[in-house]
Amino acid sequence: MAEIHALLLLFFVAVASASFFPSQAELVLFALLTLGDYDPLLLVLAATAGNGLGSLGNYYIGRYMDRLTHKHWFPIKPRYLEKPKQLFSKHGKMTLLLAGVPFIGNPITIVAGMLRVNLWLFIPLVTAGKSVRYLLAWALYAVIK
Repeated sequence: MAEIHALLLLFFVAVASASFFPSQAELVLFALLTLGDYDPLLLVLAATAGNGLGSLGNYYIGRYMDRLTHKHWFPIKPRYLEKPKQLFSKHGKMTLLLAGVPFIGNPITIVAGMLRVNLWLFIPLVTAGKSVRYLLAWALYAVIK
């Protein structure tokens, strides 16, 4: 597989990983690292960029979610959204650095959108958190290799 194809594959899997679609960009990253044909730094950058873009999608889902919460068909009642908002407000915007943590990262980015966190703050903090995730995956691969 040409390097650009591998990078694009990883990028799009990482975009999906940041959403609620079941995918694991770390597994694809490990597989591509195992092949040894690709620059590891470029792989980490592609995964980080894809996951960051997916998180931006989560941000906008959260940003416009309040338009749907009062619909009878919407699965999440407004009262259930108050607790995450309070937690995010209590711990501050630096919690966006945890966006790379599995299971809690995606909801954090949605809540940030609900609270309309400034994008100029959101993007660098989320990107930093996501990059640490993939750098740690690369480091783990290097250790077990």
